[in-house]
Amino acid sequence: MSSGVDETVAHSVQKRRLRRWRIGAIAAVAVSVLIAGRYGQQQSGNWRSVATAKTPHLVQLKIHGMIGSDVSRWTKALADARKDTNVKGLLLDIDSPGGAVTGGEELHDAVEQFARSKPVVTTMGGMGASAGYMIALPSKRIFAERSTLTGSIGVLMEAPEFSGILGKIGINVQELVSGPLKGQPSLTKPISPEGRAMLQGVVSNLYDQFVTMVVTGRHLSEEKVRSLADGRPYTGEQALKVGLIDSIGGHEEARLWLNKASGLPGYPKIVTIGEEHKAFSLKRRIFGWFGGQLTSWLGLDADIFLPQTHEAIDGAVSIWKP
Repeated sequence: MSSGVDETVAHSVQKRRLRRWRIGAIAAVAVSVLIAGRYGQQQSGNWRSVATAKTPHLVQLKIHGMIGSDVSRWTKALADARKDTNVKGLLLDIDSPGGAVTGGEELHDAVEQFARSKPVVTTMGGMGASAGYMIALPSKRIFAERSTLTGSIGVLMEAPEFSGILGKIGINVQELVSGPLKGQPSLTKPISPEGRAMLQGVVSNLYDQFVTMVVTGRHLSEEKVRSLADGRPYTGEQALKVGLIDSIGGHEEARLWLNKASGLPGYPKIVTIGEEHKAFSLKRRIFGWFGGQLTSWLGLDADIFLPQTHEAIDGAVSIWKP
């Protein structure tokens, strides 16, 4: 009797051990596949970049979405490409409603520096407005689709003010300032006439800087630019008629123009620069293949379940807001 019980217990223990070994083996294989896939993707990308970098080629910089205050990743990529003797031209791919004035200005200046020694062409997708238009101005040629929204030349500064709501719920905010124009605009009190005049002066100065960029980049008179720069957007078709862009066309037309302008024979290679190197994606690993299939079957997007990253925008903005 005792012998039978011992055999049953031993068999049970052996099964548990075997199950643990199987789980461990599966986990080890899964981790190995993930690491190998990630490493292989990085290496193949690196090999392609190195091989191309040793021969004359073109580069492409994509500015899609909101332009934040920190554009150092893009400006550094432009500076490196400008110094590379094998880089013969730049295709600027823009699909942006604009964003921070400072970010747009830094990108504009970086593109302008590049354009002093090598040809630059811009292609605009759905949008190339406000700061998105600003960064295209140093280009030798600007392409846009007929339906592209561009222009929207201007600067915006806004701030919420909650004094009415705070007063209704009995909250008063005491504020000490070093001068009458310090702390304006404020979340807790209406802006003063002096504060409004001061801030309007800041916005007007930034607007004047934008107008100067358009005058220089598009070779138009200041009078004409100011007549166009009242903040309104233009379709690509309208922008062509008033001289804000050069041609109707898309990415392929822009690339063909750059191929010719660069003097490279045939259909030269084009390398994308300034791309964000994303770290390990916990989101993708959590959902995995099975999660991806499940959300696909249900017609859902996994991205909506987890927080998304946003560009930080500080200070005045140059953006088209529908």
